[in-house]
This record gives sequence, C-alpha cells and structure tokens, in this order.
Amino acid sequence: MTEEQILNLLSSNLLYLLLAALLIIVILRAVKIVPQSEQYVVERFGRLHAVLKPGINMIVPFLDKVAHRISILERQLPNANQDAITKDNVLVQVETSVFYRIIQPEKTVYRIRDVDGAISTTVAGIVRAEIGKMDLDEVQSNRNELIATIKTLVEDAVDNWGIEVTRAEILDVDLDQATRDAMLQQLNAERARRAQVTEAEGQKRAVELNADAELYAAEQNAKARRVEADAEAYATGVVAAAIQANGLEA
Repeated sequence: MTEEQILNLLSSNLLYLLLAALLIIVILRAVKIVPQSEQYVVERFGRLHAVLKPGINMIVPFLDKVAHRISILERQLPNANQDAITKDNVLVQVETSVFYRIIQPEKTVYRIRDVDGAISTTVAGIVRAEIGKMDLDEVQSNRNELIATIKTLVEDAVDNWGIEVTRAEILDVDLDQATRDAMLQQLNAERARRAQVTEAEGQKRAVELNADAELYAAEQNAKARRVEADAEAYATGVVAAAIQANGLEA
C-alpha cells in the first residue's frame, strides 16, 4: 500500500477516528475507580454533587469533576502538650494524643479548613476545662474516667465536621518543679512519720512482751512457792500423824 493510498484511507475515515478518540476520552473521564482507603467528593458547576465510594463509579464527563480525594484511614494527631490548672490550683502539663478518621467527607471539606488544627484546639480547651474541675489527686487516680469524658466531649464537638474520634489518650501528666519539691517534702515527711509510728509500735510491743514475761515469771514463782508450801504442809501432816499414831518414838 502506497503512501497516497494510506493518506486517502485516513482522510476518508478521519471522522470515525475522531469519534472513536472522543469516545475513549469520554469513557476515561466518566469512569472513576476509587481506592478502598479513599472517597472522592464530586462537584458539578462548583457545587457538591456526590461522594464516590470505593470501587467503580460513573460521573458525567465535562460537567462533573473530582474536586477532593479524601483518605478515610485512621489518623493520629501529633502529640500535644498543654498547661492546665487543677481545682486545687496546681499547674500541670498534660500530654495528649488523639486518633480520628473522616466518615463524611462532604462535611469535612466544606465545613472546616484545617482539620488537625481544629481538633487540636478543641482537645486543648476540653482538657483544660475538665482538669480544672478536679483536684490533682483525682487527676492522677481517675485518669481512665478523665480520658473517657474528654473523648465523649471531643466527639460531640467534631461531629458536625463529619469526623469520628476513635481514641483519645492522656500520655503524661507532668508537674512543675515547685509542686514536685513540695510533694517530695510531703512524701519524706510521711515516710518519717510512718517510721516513727513503726518504731513506737515496736517499743510498745517490746514493753508488752517484757511485761508478759515478768508476769509469767511471777506466776511461775507463785506456783513454785505454792507447790513448795503444799509439800511442806504435806510433810508436816505426815509427821504429825506418825507422832499421833506411835507416840514420840515415831
């Protein structure tokens, strides 16, 4: 086949070739394959039109466009430290960690700009408020209850953003140096008090044991004297009976 014949063939079928190419482009733009870990937010004329779930989806080419590709995997916020004051006016530094995932991308995209920043700010405010209701001892001893309360309040706060808080943790509660020194002094004083109490109880017990020993010795001495007296009385009685029976010769 000569070059002229090829050109004639192409020119005669150019329309069909263009139509085929257009059809391929339309199909490629219409079919969207969404990965399992993502959801696509589709806009039509700049407005929200649909949310594509994982799998094969169809959109209208040239009218619809995928505006946002949102990961629905669980995410972890960077560990955050914030200062808080307890009910008994103790300054503590709390380290928190929050895990969340996006469950309604259309809300997340159009209602909040910086998701991580918004959640971090919300968590910080709730942590400060809840710790401000508790004494230091309660913060230390009721940490699980505090975590559950914080998680519930954060969930309520971010629900309007299409976000699910999967876990919230308080990793550490750190005290300022002055409070540490005061608590150390208190601990040392308590240890000294317990040592004194233990020593006093030991001395008391020693006195009680010594008194018991003396009482026991006195009882034994009394028993011994009583036995000796009984023996002497018995011997005297025997002698007296013998004298009475046999006269002075006995």
